[in-house]
Amino acid sequence: MIPVMEFRQFSEQQPAFRVLKPWWDVFTDYLSVIMLMIGVFGCTLQVMQDKIICLPRRDTSENTSELELLRMESNITSVLREMKGLKTDLDLQQYSYINQMCYEKALHWYAKYFPYLVLIHTLVFMVCSNFWFKFPGSSSKIEHFISMLGKCFDSPWTTRALSEVSGENPEDNENKKSSISKSNIALSPGEGSLEKTQSLRSIPEKIVVDKPSASVLDKKEGEQAKALFEKVKKFRLHVEEGDILYLMYVRQTVFKVIKFLLIIAYNSTLVNKVQNKVRCVVEIQDMTGYRQFQCNHTMAHLFSKLSYCYLCLVAVYGLTSLYTSYWLFYRSLKEYSFEYVRQETGICDIPDVKNDFAFMLHMIDQYDPLYSKRFAVFLSEVSENKLKQLNLNHEWTAEKLRQRLQTNPKNRLELQLFMLPGLPDTVFELTELQSLKLEIINNVTVSASISQLEDLQELSLYQCSLKMHTAAISFLKENLKVLRVKFDDSREFPHWMYCLRNLEELYLTGPLSTDASKNIVLESLREMKCLKILSMKSNLTKIPQSIVDVSSHLQRFYLHNDGTKLVMVNNLKKMTNLTELEIVRCDLERIPHAIFSLTSLQELDLKENNLRSIEEIISFQHLRKLTCLKLWYNSIMYIPEHIKKLSSLERLNFNHNKIEILPSHLFLCNKLRYLDLSNNDIRFIPPEVGVLQSLQYFSVACNKIENLPDELFFCKKLKTLKLGKNSLSILSPKISYLSVLTHLELKGNHFEVLPQDLGYCRALKRSGLVVEETLFETLPSDIREQMKVE
Repeated sequence: MIPVMEFRQFSEQQPAFRVLKPWWDVFTDYLSVIMLMIGVFGCTLQVMQDKIICLPRRDTSENTSELELLRMESNITSVLREMKGLKTDLDLQQYSYINQMCYEKALHWYAKYFPYLVLIHTLVFMVCSNFWFKFPGSSSKIEHFISMLGKCFDSPWTTRALSEVSGENPEDNENKKSSISKSNIALSPGEGSLEKTQSLRSIPEKIVVDKPSASVLDKKEGEQAKALFEKVKKFRLHVEEGDILYLMYVRQTVFKVIKFLLIIAYNSTLVNKVQNKVRCVVEIQDMTGYRQFQCNHTMAHLFSKLSYCYLCLVAVYGLTSLYTSYWLFYRSLKEYSFEYVRQETGICDIPDVKNDFAFMLHMIDQYDPLYSKRFAVFLSEVSENKLKQLNLNHEWTAEKLRQRLQTNPKNRLELQLFMLPGLPDTVFELTELQSLKLEIINNVTVSASISQLEDLQELSLYQCSLKMHTAAISFLKENLKVLRVKFDDSREFPHWMYCLRNLEELYLTGPLSTDASKNIVLESLREMKCLKILSMKSNLTKIPQSIVDVSSHLQRFYLHNDGTKLVMVNNLKKMTNLTELEIVRCDLERIPHAIFSLTSLQELDLKENNLRSIEEIISFQHLRKLTCLKLWYNSIMYIPEHIKKLSSLERLNFNHNKIEILPSHLFLCNKLRYLDLSNNDIRFIPPEVGVLQSLQYFSVACNKIENLPDELFFCKKLKTLKLGKNSLSILSPKISYLSVLTHLELKGNHFEVLPQDLGYCRALKRSGLVVEETLFETLPSDIREQMKVE
């Protein structure tokens, strides 16, 4: 016979799966085992013992004559004799044949197959109770969940996280502890609701983990916890998409209820069919001589008791299944709230979950609520950020960061950190730090420890989501001088910057707007009373009113608009103290008249606009201090003659335009030291160029010039002369007049030979002479050697 142990595979699961088996599933499993034993016991009796025993019955007439004969014999003899049964003249094989025939024909089917029915029903119950652990669509999710649950429960970070997070805000913890103590005083132990009692039950764990003796995670444990966070995050996204686990459990529960009702219905009507005495009528007179038989079902009494016992077990099983159905449909099992966990642990950002993820958490709560509480630690971004912080501190020690210190262009000691998962706390140990540059670092909270950086003056944030502690803002408010911010969305914009009253330089790059419905609105900069430099790279259509708040003391204003047309610039008139102004890529077609009111202006840059005519340039004569004018990368066709009015100009950029003719009046700006006319369509340089005796830089590269006037070489202060990519074929020997020349560009022309007079340009070296190598070889060897000596 098959032993009971062979049926273990139908009910046994991995030991870890017990966390997903609530008390009713465990109870019904034991009931199934008892019912299975009843079925096996009944089947064993059916096989091991005789099923039915039958004896032939005579007809009524025959019975009467036999009785009379017996009476006559008893009267004749008075001697007592031993009673003997009626002779049937049947042998053993005939009795066996009769037993088999009557068992098949006369015995009720329920009395025959009752043990097998019990066995089959019980196996169906076992399979149904554990089918969701075996079904491919659900078993994989369950296995992953159980695996992660065990790791999360045993991870050292679970205990450490509760201690770290709850220790961040000591004031909040004190308030919470005081509120808990008050609630304990107000409520007696038995007065609280069930939920409150369960939540309070886990408070001792928090008291334990809040002790300062919590162990410090080593690097390996930190990496393992980090991997767990990623697994939980991906598992949650995957499992919350569907509800197959919930549906499987509901279906198998409904199936068990229906099966319970079916078993009770037909068993209760057929249980009385199991009788001890069975009358059998079989037409076998030709073989045995008898037609009627009286049979005894040997197992009837035992089977009757077993059937009643089985019905009681099924009834208990069914009531348990009905309770399970009530639990499934009465409660919302596709949503799970961590509200009480958030209150107890102090981790306020644990998200509520739904669908199969929520259902599994409800199931493990039936096993032990402590599992879901510890699992929740790995759903919290606060906990994850704290772990990243510890891992960062392990990886980026103060010594390692100190090795990355460099001096920036403003001669400040700078630390640059790029694409880190957070800001290491060890940064605040570099007390000599003057400039901190953070690039693409998200979810960073700057604590009060930044006050240790007493020399910090410059902060650069490029696509960083930064949160400032109140004490950190107070420190930056007094100490920060330079702030650079590059952002793509509102989360990266530092709204705390408006209170930096000692800020001197502010550089903003990102989607700003004057319309509240678009991008980020720039609020008032009124608190920045020391602001001198303001740079904005954005998409503004007009200059924000907020800039007017600092216009009285602003000295430099840079506006880069990335091609968006700047329509209104009237606010520029109020910036009376501006010395430098850049309006780049704003699609300007005319020079704004508001600029002509800036009497303190020294440098003006209108790069990459759409300027075609600059007749308004005559108004620049009122800007007595203007020394630098950059009109490069536009569409200017010609230079008006009244440019001669700008007598104070020292630097002039007209490169990358469409200028064809140079007016001689241009060279009446005799203070010019820097003149760039490259990348135009110029064919001729007027001889008046010789008037520029202060000229040090002159570029006409990438034009169509065929000849150079000799007067050009009278500009004896020239240090840089760029003549590349023109149509020149002869270089005048008067080049020797340029004794301080250090850079000469001739490449891309039609020269056949270089004049030997280049040897008189003693400051010109080979590295400063940009020319084809074959052309350089036309110089005498002594001159070549002289130029090669650096």
